[in-house]
Amino acid sequence: MNKIDNNRNFMKSNFAEMKNIVSDQMKDLPQPPLQKEFDNSCEIIDLIPIEKIKIINDNLIKNIENRKSHRQYKDEPLTLEELSFLLWASQGVKSVYERNNKSYVTLRTVPSGGSRHPFETYLLINNVTGLKKGLYRYLAIEHKLMFIREIKNQKDRIIDATLGQKFIGSASTVFIWSCIAYRGEWRYNIAAHKAMLLDAGHICQNLYLACEGIGAGTCAIAAYDQVKVDKIINVDGKDEFSVYLSPVGKY
Repeated sequence: MNKIDNNRNFMKSNFAEMKNIVSDQMKDLPQPPLQKEFDNSCEIIDLIPIEKIKIINDNLIKNIENRKSHRQYKDEPLTLEELSFLLWASQGVKSVYERNNKSYVTLRTVPSGGSRHPFETYLLINNVTGLKKGLYRYLAIEHKLMFIREIKNQKDRIIDATLGQKFIGSASTVFIWSCIAYRGEWRYNIAAHKAMLLDAGHICQNLYLACEGIGAGTCAIAAYDQVKVDKIINVDGKDEFSVYLSPVGKY
């Protein structure tokens, strides 16, 4: 079987094969954390709560109708309020559901198979009012932003890591979503991976619509160098690895 046939088979449902598999959840093994741990000693930035955010375009029908990919951005900053809205819309936590006195699932603004929500959101900030340039991570449960580090030659590195797509360098911020695969595998084993990639699409589509709400644009990027992007966000490339990128800027 050639690679194209293998990839087509990957796109198909394989839940029938699960009848012979005992998942880690069925073995009563501990579930992975709902969110990647973070260092409280890092700089933590409070984001604007959704109930205090006002957007300029709140007509859902118009935002769906106007949604398209944008590859040209103005040299204009996003506000912290606008960034807060984009983060909430694409990965915001509405509630944490507990079972046996332990946090079990997060209910978010996007769907996820089994509410596993295997993604973490990293940001390359270039031009956001009040924030210095560098790499950040969204703490979805807390609705806060964590500064990780400054990145030398940040613009050139992300252009190089996305195979020379120069427009990404003019964005106010670049969303980079990583996947912690075991969050899905714990429950669904071999059937987890297709579902997790579908989840990535839900996240990015919400970002597209949220961008329309603030007069900004984005463009989903799946063409990138795996090793280089993983290195930028400092993940191991095995248990956590980049899956999707999307630059955002005013147009």
